Amino acid sequence: MSPPDPSTVRHPGPWTHRDVSANGIRLHVAELGSGPAVLLLHGFGEFWWSWHHQLRTLSAAGFRVVAADLRGYGDSDKPPRGYDGWTLAGDVAGLVRALGERRAHLVGHAWGGLLAWSVAALHPRVVASVSVLGGAHPLALRAAIRQSWWRRRGQASAMRHLLRFQVPMLPERKLVADEAAEVENLLRAWSGNGWREQPDFAETARRFRDAMRVPGVAHSALEYYRWAFRSQFRGDGRRFAEAVSARVTMPVLQVHGDDDPCVLPETARDSAPWRGPASRLERLPGVGHFPHLEAPEHTTKLLTEFLHGC
Repeated sequence: MSPPDPSTVRHPGPWTHRDVSANGIRLHVAELGSGPAVLLLHGFGEFWWSWHHQLRTLSAAGFRVVAADLRGYGDSDKPPRGYDGWTLAGDVAGLVRALGERRAHLVGHAWGGLLAWSVAALHPRVVASVSVLGGAHPLALRAAIRQSWWRRRGQASAMRHLLRFQVPMLPERKLVADEAAEVENLLRAWSGNGWREQPDFAETARRFRDAMRVPGVAHSALEYYRWAFRSQFRGDGRRFAEAVSARVTMPVLQVHGDDDPCVLPETARDSAPWRGPASRLERLPGVGHFPHLEAPEHTTKLLTEFLHGC
């Protein structure tokens, strides 16, 4: 089967698809509603459609909701470089401005949550609030991995794919083999038991697999992990850690599944020192790594209440 064209990720719906130039690249977004801006940032192996529930519900609650394909994903540009924390944060800050907004509420899942927290530290003027789903502060995650590495359990064991992804070429091939079956394997392994048997799981897996097969996506997605790991041994990584080390000035909502096997609940809890005033952590029983997909109604209710209060 031939790889799909990037434009095939522009699934129809009540939203509007368009391209936005930001930070020197073209980013594809899906947009719905009017009001205060909410920018949705997906995680690894996903694309804008990961937020199809929140696009509808948050826009109905009075927000301008924009779900982006991050650099290297979906129908956004896939340049050969720029997958470091500095550049990715610049993409998001540039996107807020390119949308004509002074500030936006950032909502991110996993990698998108790491990115949202980084933007809040590096570009605070464009951030009204931060919501992190299934994720943690970059330094909390790094500390948890380091502290448990020698035991080969805890957060280090949960993130063992981080090491697998450092090998050249082979991870890309595995991600797209058998029509990107590995994407569904990861989705199944990281989600809670209840969602796996639902029809929505099968549809989500199919769409994520198709999006991963778009040329260039597998390599780009893995470059996020490669910079995150390799930068720990380089000056740019140390400078980035210093730049995001301060407590952010805006409120942070963390929504985390109690059954998340990828970013452990205790790692999410240990992100507290970096949360701004009026922040909180909400735990969802029976939910894994994907609160926005596994428990969309509960998750969106928490997001709506939080955003209206900011």
